[in-house]
Amino acid sequence: MISMKKLCKSRTDRKIAGVCGGIAEYIGIDSTLVRLALVLFCLAGGSGFILYLIAALIMPEE
Repeated sequence: MISMKKLCKSRTDRKIAGVCGGIAEYIGIDSTLVRLALVLFCLAGGSGFILYLIAALIMPEE
């Protein structure tokens, strides 16, 4: 049987809302890398902050 991964916020690997932890679990990488990428997007015009807020509102809990 094929196991389907679902993108959702992490309950265990969270700093604010669990978005970065959920994305990291879905992709299969360390959550620190996702958080660093988010910081870079925030510093490069603020688009990362808007994307994080949207993801925090849309992504379901684990």
